[in-house]
Amino acid sequence: MTAKIDMGCDASGTSVCVDLEELLATRLLVQGNSGSGKSHLLRRLLEGSAGLVQQVVIDPEGDFVSLGDSFGHVAIEAADYSLAEITRLGARVRAHRASVVLNLEGLEIDGQMRCAATFLNALFDAPRDSWYPVLVVVDEAQLFAPAAAGDVTEEARRVSLAAMTNLMCRGRKRGLAGIIATQRLAKLAKNVAAEASNFLMGRTFLDIDMARAADLLGMERRQADMIRDLARGEFLALGPAVSRRPVSIRIGPVTTVAKSASPKLMPLPDAYGSDMRDMLLAPAAGEDLPPPPPPAPMPVSDLIRTIATPVPSPVPNVPALDEAEQEPIRRALLAEMAREDSRQTTAALFQDYQLRCRMRGVDPALLLDAFRTRMALARAGIDDPEGWEAAMDLALSLPEEMLAPFLGIARTAREEAPCPSDEELAVLYGTSSIGRAKRMLAFIEETGLIVCRTDLSGKRSISLPHLGWTTAPADSGSEPARPVRATRSGTRDRVRSPL
Repeated sequence: MTAKIDMGCDASGTSVCVDLEELLATRLLVQGNSGSGKSHLLRRLLEGSAGLVQQVVIDPEGDFVSLGDSFGHVAIEAADYSLAEITRLGARVRAHRASVVLNLEGLEIDGQMRCAATFLNALFDAPRDSWYPVLVVVDEAQLFAPAAAGDVTEEARRVSLAAMTNLMCRGRKRGLAGIIATQRLAKLAKNVAAEASNFLMGRTFLDIDMARAADLLGMERRQADMIRDLARGEFLALGPAVSRRPVSIRIGPVTTVAKSASPKLMPLPDAYGSDMRDMLLAPAAGEDLPPPPPPAPMPVSDLIRTIATPVPSPVPNVPALDEAEQEPIRRALLAEMAREDSRQTTAALFQDYQLRCRMRGVDPALLLDAFRTRMALARAGIDDPEGWEAAMDLALSLPEEMLAPFLGIARTAREEAPCPSDEELAVLYGTSSIGRAKRMLAFIEETGLIVCRTDLSGKRSISLPHLGWTTAPADSGSEPARPVRATRSGTRDRVRSPL
């Protein structure tokens, strides 16, 4: 099967085509400064070959998601998935021969590199029976295959560069035809650029980039200046899929429109002077007023007189209450104690609870073990223990100090509320150390009672697989902890915490 993709016309008005079958075997490199028309060229190529071959677009700016409106490409919002899910998506894309656009717009550059590397590796590692021909278009390739280390982590740069090298160097036998576009050849890793046999060079101004582009096109150095004079949307083409001699191409029109476009001049607003100042400096709707000034300090003589004359506390009358009236008071007492920042032992808390019950005229009605469970429920925000028997049965396999954090997670998961942050878990755990809270969470996950999942936007959700409950995703408030392992014996009394 042979297919010609009309890319535009040369200086004489003759159409210049790209041999699609040859392109699949020889790959393509597109270079040009920002605004030279690289994205327009890629869009023309994608639209012309959309019905002939499977297409995968790595899109760091979200410019190509509009292909789905006219040509059925599936847009994948990378920020909504974890790396494990991206791997599964890549395998399914190859198996089902789906044309997709991987939109990386919602991620930071480090996350974009990791996600693109994971997706490309999934395409590359597909089983042999899925090695169908695919055009893999990578826009802004200098981000994913940088020639030198930048502001990203070394690990992200290494995995991304390895994935791009596999695509360009070893992808042909697996049906992967790399088409990469870059603003500057000097920013692109040489091992990646060297594997392309077809070149489309757009306008560039730096001497080092013009000289390198002239070398790739087989032009003399004194002819390199013509690259600076290329108009927007005009490219010099060379390669077995286009032309055996350098030819100038004016890229033709496209049918889809990018989300981002070059800025256009438009009239300024009519408001000037004081009107504009009033609009800019107007208070926001519902803006909080500044706090009132603090009260005047009390004179020293009055303060000393107040301290020297203590006010006796009135002794409350202890009412006689029925059993039905006592249970709400017990719940209120437990909730009150749970709100207090107390670092006392369970035995001391139990004595405090008994004292408060006597002061309120109610029977404590709880032994130490039952109090321990009810106190953990209260700290987790659960007033009524009825209906929480299944969660409590699971919690009893944990050390005593982990009951409240586990039940707090269970409550938010049952209500599908946002996942508690590490700071909130530290409060439930009775510590101010975020590190201890993260190790506690990792220990509970090791037992199999919970499963933590963090998506690429950094939001964590926690599931309880035994109960089928899952929290809503939310920021964890800190970097994820490294999992720890702890040995656990068979009985609850002999459970040893790693903390």
